[in-house]
Amino acid sequence: MDSLTALTFLPLVGALIVLAMPAAKEKAIRLVALATTLVVAVLGIATYLAFDGASAALQGTVEAAWFTLPYIGGGEGVPVHFRLGMDGLSVLMVGLTAVMMPIVILSTYGHIHTRVKEFFVWMLVMETGMLGVFLSMDLVLFYVFWEVSLVPLYFLVGIWGGANRLYATVKFFLYTVAGSLVMLVAIIALVHMTGSTDIGRLMEMASNTDIVSLENQSWMFFAFALAFAIKVPVIPFHTWLADAHTEAPTSGSVLLAGVLLKMGTYGLLRFAIGFFPMMALQNRELFMALGAIGIVYGALLAMAQTDIKRLVACSSVSHLGFVVMGMFALTETGLRGSVLQMVNHGLSTGLLFLLIGMIYERRHTRAIADFGGVALSMPIFAFFFIVSMLSSVGLPGLNGFVGEFMILLGSFEASPLWGTIGVTGVIFGAIYLLSATRRLLFGPLTRKENEELQDLNLREVGLMVPLVLLCVWIGFKPNDFLSELDGSIDALVVRIEAAETQLQLDETALFLDDSTPEPAVALVEAAQ
Repeated sequence: MDSLTALTFLPLVGALIVLAMPAAKEKAIRLVALATTLVVAVLGIATYLAFDGASAALQGTVEAAWFTLPYIGGGEGVPVHFRLGMDGLSVLMVGLTAVMMPIVILSTYGHIHTRVKEFFVWMLVMETGMLGVFLSMDLVLFYVFWEVSLVPLYFLVGIWGGANRLYATVKFFLYTVAGSLVMLVAIIALVHMTGSTDIGRLMEMASNTDIVSLENQSWMFFAFALAFAIKVPVIPFHTWLADAHTEAPTSGSVLLAGVLLKMGTYGLLRFAIGFFPMMALQNRELFMALGAIGIVYGALLAMAQTDIKRLVACSSVSHLGFVVMGMFALTETGLRGSVLQMVNHGLSTGLLFLLIGMIYERRHTRAIADFGGVALSMPIFAFFFIVSMLSSVGLPGLNGFVGEFMILLGSFEASPLWGTIGVTGVIFGAIYLLSATRRLLFGPLTRKENEELQDLNLREVGLMVPLVLLCVWIGFKPNDFLSELDGSIDALVVRIEAAETQLQLDETALFLDDSTPEPAVALVEAAQ
């Protein structure tokens, strides 16, 4: 079995093993789930280390015939393949997923005590879905993994969530299903027009006006963009996120922030921009505006929260607004920064959700007003919380600074207006996170319950250390990670520049066609 197939399906094998085990053997079930994710983590890290970032070509590819789609209107049909591969757009996401999962599994020892068998089955199925999304190089296979990754979260929130879990679950389901159906329509149309499901071939064919007209490119771009914007979520599709985060168990919140939301930003980059660079250029201002508005509005939402978990959930709207703005700046710096910031957000926000879950297990409240002076009784907790908060704020020397700085540079290059508005998000982020930290950790111990809180144990410290080390590593040596993007980002920038040149030629030809004699138009056409 090749490495990418093993990486993708080992969690599913683990889920089947857990499914066959007696529900009463909870300790054994936890060990099987942990062992599975640890093996996947080792395999994922090995695959990451073997990756050649200088190359734009797919690496570790595997391909096998799967089935044939009937062709609309007759014909031989369109072959669908089981096709996996890794490039610079996916390698960091695969590494992030592989590293996060064993940490998430270990975190469940503090808060998952009912229906343990079912919980770990869904967790392992979700890991296969997430890895499949990032490794699929066939459009139909991608859609299958996309749907597979969404189903477990529905049950994780609906069964093991908080008091309002049913409301949050239904809202999440309605939003994500609506986005998935819109994407499915675009996939069917694109496959029908091109006769291919190969993502590599589609990147060339979808932007070819001889195969897919500009009118069809336009609506397909918006269909893909809408589906992924809901998943990010981009304003105004953000309302499901705070409810899902607040009601999800800690492990669900960590996975949602750490990996699942990145499926949306990854999809925007891989498909909306990758397939239709000309449409992305024409709508650059719109999406940069949505990103900048999300930065500010998400920060203002976070400022208004009294629940610490909901505050961090709202901060995700702001932080992912940076990713969207930098991505649609369509500059090399902005694109690199946005991909790195996907990883940064997963690490820093994942850390915050883990810590919030740990203190909730001790106090059974998330209201900021119920705390105060916690740093006196839990100094180790306070240390990790401050590091995680500073990482999220973007303190120089930690990972968040590198990603946000690159995004703002790339955004200023494309649009000084939206870049300037984006900068305010850094200020707002510092305000609401520093304020929450002050109220949570410092001040007098006004409640007896806070005086008696036990500090983090060795298991909990062990969960924090690898993520904090990654935050520091990226902060001081970002090129160790940015270098993995070189080949793929360079190739994407070339496609964007070619599309920009074509747009300029089309505009020049249209202008000359309206204002110059026919011989001049002929000269322009000959030059093209």
